[in-house]
Amino acid sequence: MTNAIQGDLPFSQACENNKAPILALLQQAFANCRNVLEVGSGTGQHAVHFAAGMPHLNWQASDQALYLPDLTQRLRRAALPNLPLPLLLDIRDAAAPTVKGYDAVFSANTLHIMPWPVVQQLFARLNDFCTAEATLCIYGPFNYSGRFTSDSNRAFDASLKSRDPAMGIRDIAAVVALAGAAGFSLQQDHSMPANNRLLQFLRTAG
Repeated sequence: MTNAIQGDLPFSQACENNKAPILALLQQAFANCRNVLEVGSGTGQHAVHFAAGMPHLNWQASDQALYLPDLTQRLRRAALPNLPLPLLLDIRDAAAPTVKGYDAVFSANTLHIMPWPVVQQLFARLNDFCTAEATLCIYGPFNYSGRFTSDSNRAFDASLKSRDPAMGIRDIAAVVALAGAAGFSLQQDHSMPANNRLLQFLRTAG
């Protein structure tokens, strides 16, 4: 869904719709984690909701420079002790300082927006972010064996490609392969509302 403005900050109705079912799964996936990096925090609605729902975690939001001012304002207003101000993080900038020490990484609705080479960069850079043992959760729509899982996803993919041919729903096998190259194995492929999935990966030391 297209973001709107609610009050004086950008607002995503899709985030409002999916934040509760995502949180229910993350509470299990991140039960033993302590420091989570969220890649592509957008409006910050997820960050606020998840930090409030998992007070044992330090939830580190991040995004590109364009989105930081509004994201920072939302997080300031939330004033949660486990939700620090967001980091500037552009996956495309390999020369940027790395952000190390996270035992969990989360990203929602980003892989179909990023051009495929940037998706590859994201997974290649997980070593920059993660500890030796880490959990990775990716939320969004995915194809299986090159096929759409619903007519709505097919229409969504066409809409994305009309905006930018480099965008599009990714095939789960290709994503799992990228994760595997970074040492992460798929643990769960959760069905989510609105024809989305939550992919849960784990990397263990040794």
